[in-house]
Amino acid sequence: MIITELKTHVLAAPLEQPFAFSQGWVQRRTAMLVEIVTDEGLTGWGECVNHGLQPPQVARAMVEHALKPLIIGRSIFEREVLWEEMYNHTRPYGQKGIALFGIAAIDIALWDLAGKALGQPIHRLLGGAFRREIRPYATGFYRREGGRYPEEVVEEALRHQANGYRAMKLKTGFGIEADLRDMRAVREAVGDDIALMMDANCAYSVPAARRILMELEETRVHLFEEPLSPENRHGYRELKGVSRTWIAAGENEYSRIGYRDFISEGALDVIQPDIGAAGGITECRRIATLAQAWHVPVMPHVWGTGIGLAAAVQFIATLPPQPLSLTPEAPMLEYDQSSHPFRRELINGEFALNANGCVEVLERPGLGIDIDRSVIDHYRLDD
Repeated sequence: MIITELKTHVLAAPLEQPFAFSQGWVQRRTAMLVEIVTDEGLTGWGECVNHGLQPPQVARAMVEHALKPLIIGRSIFEREVLWEEMYNHTRPYGQKGIALFGIAAIDIALWDLAGKALGQPIHRLLGGAFRREIRPYATGFYRREGGRYPEEVVEEALRHQANGYRAMKLKTGFGIEADLRDMRAVREAVGDDIALMMDANCAYSVPAARRILMELEETRVHLFEEPLSPENRHGYRELKGVSRTWIAAGENEYSRIGYRDFISEGALDVIQPDIGAAGGITECRRIATLAQAWHVPVMPHVWGTGIGLAAAVQFIATLPPQPLSLTPEAPMLEYDQSSHPFRRELINGEFALNANGCVEVLERPGLGIDIDRSVIDHYRLDD
């Protein structure tokens, strides 16, 4: 089955209420989708991460001008070969960042195509699912202009709890005292049965992060994501073991090469590759194998449309617990709850929580989703 066409779709929607994280204000939600068509009429879909401050056109340019010529006329079943050729071709100006974003979007689409061609969900092509449903955690708690804090984060936490979420991750990085205040207020409001996490998006130095960890010891924070910049690997090693809170990072790291030192040096308790950034399913599978060799849990970062969410669900289903046991600590699914006009509309509303408060692993071929092309047409960004 031969690739005959690759199309890129850049989408954007302005937000009625912009929101902030530690690195700036998000004014609109964007996406860069890849659609791959074969000579037999099958279509596969992929997506790369579009961070809140990222122009989506840069990923499109990478795919259209550097990667697309490499895959037209090739078999959809040459995923490993195509991945290595795309990586090698972009190595002089890639290795990380937008080059890996583009490779990821293409790779996800190729896996979607393979599943459709064979009539199997991606998790079965990867060797099978360890779980049929995945516990999600609600990501949100961004700042808004004129907001009241900690009142608004408490209100949001109670809303997620009422909607069935048993775990949630607060955006932090707004200052030590503000973070301490917010985490304590949310813990008091939701009780002890909710897993609370925090994500500073690289806002702190080692001393500041250490202070936060120590002062929140009694708040029982499950995981602290990206307290430091991704370049500060030695700093992450300093933070591990400061408290019982797990130290996690990885959304700004790329490929197994980037993860090699983080994993082998024991810098993190949990690694968080993003399938739409770190090189797609093909490369995240290699990262997971490397992590398993060092007994490091993997819990992918997820932020984008329903295509990226569907890819994460298929991938997480295949991750073995670390270690396998009767009652293992299973990886969770990050489920963004911030404002996004077309996240679920693009895939016709898939991935609602079931009665157990979990997201079910889809059994339909490929990613298991159907794309609503009217959503693409409505939000298409004209260059």
